[in-house]
Amino acid sequence: MKFTLPLESRKLSSLLEKAVSREAKLWKAYVPKKPTNQDTDISPEKHDEAVRWLRDVHSQLKLYPETLCLAICILDRFLSAVKARPKYLRCIAISCFFLAVKTSEEDEHIPSLRELVSSSKCGCSPSEILRMERIVLDKLNWDLHSTTALDFLYIFHAMVLSCKSGRLNMALSALNPSQHVALLTQQLFHCLAHNALLPVRGSLLSLGLITLELEKLCPDWLALTVDLLHKLQIDSSQLIGCRELVARCLSTHMASLPPNTVYICHPLPNAPEPRDGGVLPPWHVSPAPTAPSDPNTTHTHACKSSAKRKVEHMEVDEYFDGIKRLYSEESPQEGAPTCRAETQQNAGSSPCPPLQPVRET
Repeated sequence: MKFTLPLESRKLSSLLEKAVSREAKLWKAYVPKKPTNQDTDISPEKHDEAVRWLRDVHSQLKLYPETLCLAICILDRFLSAVKARPKYLRCIAISCFFLAVKTSEEDEHIPSLRELVSSSKCGCSPSEILRMERIVLDKLNWDLHSTTALDFLYIFHAMVLSCKSGRLNMALSALNPSQHVALLTQQLFHCLAHNALLPVRGSLLSLGLITLELEKLCPDWLALTVDLLHKLQIDSSQLIGCRELVARCLSTHMASLPPNTVYICHPLPNAPEPRDGGVLPPWHVSPAPTAPSDPNTTHTHACKSSAKRKVEHMEVDEYFDGIKRLYSEESPQEGAPTCRAETQQNAGSSPCPPLQPVRET
C-alpha cells in the first residue's frame, strides 16, 4: 500500500500523535544497574539474556512480531516498577510473554499454558506463571496496551513510503514494503536485546533505525529525516546520539571474521590466453567452461538456486504474516521472470575466484 492521498497522510499523522501521547503516558526508562549482589539485583547482561530467550521462544512458536515487542515492553515496565531477584526473572519474562500473546494473537493461535511451559523450558509450573501474571497486572494497573517501538517503526515506514521518492523507490525495487519492514523488524529485535538502548524511547529508537536505513538507500535522506523529526517534535541532538548507539548495536548483528584476516586468491584453471603477447592482470581469471545442458533443466536449477538464495539472505518469512496486515499486497510469486533476472545477474557477475580466509595454525 502506498499512502499517496492527503487523507492517508492525515491518518498517519493522527496515528503518530496518538502513539506519542500513549508513550508519554506509560513509558518509564528502565536502566538496570551493575549489581552489588548477584542474588538480589538483575544485571544488564541478565536482562539481555532474558530478552534473547524470549526471542527464541517467539520464533519457535511462530507468533506475530507485535507479540514479542509487547512482551519486552511489559517486561521493562514491570522491572522499572519492581525490584526483582534474578532467580525470578525467567518466571517474570514468560508471564509477560503469555500476557502479550493473549493480548496480540488471534484466539486460535494462542498456545495453552502447558504447551508454553513445555516449549519454552522456563522451569516454572503453570500455577506459578498464573500467580506471576496477577502480580504483573496489578503493578501495571491492568493496562497492557503500550505503544511499542515496532508500532512507531510501522508508522515511520509508511510515512517514508508516502513521500514517493523516485530514488527511494529505485533502491527498494528488489523488495516489496512488507519484506523491507521485515528486515527492519529483525534489526529492531536485535536492538531491543541490548541494554545500552534501554534508556531510549521506542519512538526515538525506531526513528534512529529507519533513518540509518534511509541513509544507505536514499541520497536525499536528510530531508526525509528532518520531516520525521518535525512530526515527532524531538531535538536533533537526541537523534544523533540514538543513531550512534543503534549503529554500534547493529555492527554486531552480523557475524564477521576477525579483523586480522588474510585473504589469498587462488586462480581458477583454464585461464584465457593473453592477447597480442600481453599479460593478463592477476585478477582477470575466467570461470571454467561448463557443458551445455537442457534449457528446461537449467531454468529449474536457476529457480531453485534463486529461491534458496532469497531464503538465506532474507530469513524473515516468519514475520510476513504479521507485517502484511499493514500493506494490501500479495507475496510475489516465484516463477520464470525471477529466475531469468537471477540468471542474467549471475551471467554478469565478476569472474574473480572466491577469496578464502587463512586460519592460523
